[in-house]
Amino acid sequence: MKKIIITFIFSIFFTLNVNAASDGTNSLSKKEKENQTKDCFEPLNRATFALNQGLDKVVFEPIARVYRHLPRPIRSGAGNVMNNLSNLVTIPNNVLQGNFKTAGVNVARLTINSTVGLLGLFDVASGLGFSEYVKEDYGQTLGTMGVGPGCYLVLPVLGPSTVRDTIGSVVNLSGGDAWYNVTVKNNSQYLTDADYYTSRATAGIDFRAKNLEAFDNLEDNSIDFYASVRSLYLQDREQKISNSLKIVETQDDSDWEEIDTN
Repeated sequence: MKKIIITFIFSIFFTLNVNAASDGTNSLSKKEKENQTKDCFEPLNRATFALNQGLDKVVFEPIARVYRHLPRPIRSGAGNVMNNLSNLVTIPNNVLQGNFKTAGVNVARLTINSTVGLLGLFDVASGLGFSEYVKEDYGQTLGTMGVGPGCYLVLPVLGPSTVRDTIGSVVNLSGGDAWYNVTVKNNSQYLTDADYYTSRATAGIDFRAKNLEAFDNLEDNSIDFYASVRSLYLQDREQKISNSLKIVETQDDSDWEEIDTN
């Protein structure tokens, strides 16, 4: 039970990376794509969304504000390490999607940053001219295979999702994440489940700290904050699946990772 609770709490930080991201396409196609995903459980989803917002205000946002006071090199290094670890999920999804060249680039990235970059603390690969890193996950892979999103869901603590993306998350924690496998599933003398939970928490805190103003502005300027988050999430997932680089009227960044309002 303790592990389940800890996993739920820390997972909200990890999944915030897709809560309200921002790539897009023209207004007509956005609406068409969004309308394909029905909010079948809207009353329950809204109640769960309110619960998650309460947790964010009481727990997650205050921690992120404290994190913002850390020196920039520490925050930058933490973000680099988390990106490096996420390669362990991105690479197999590159392969499953048939993007073998991208998979090779990301293998090289992982190797260089894990060695010369001191376990990913420094993004040496980017300095050497490797192409920009783009995350992939199992929900995206299912989408590229033609699996529809199903109904929109708001999961307790975990946040916005769809039936398809929820299945992808289950795959991720059922053997699809090598980092999860070697820490939580196969505790050893050197790696334990605490390493996994700490990494997930750090990733989420880093993301939340970079986007304090972005989230506040979205909430303040939304007539219906729930509907705004739902719309952005669904737009973002469609753009990730199609690997579109087009920009909507929100943020020009796939996971808001580069927004730093300091």
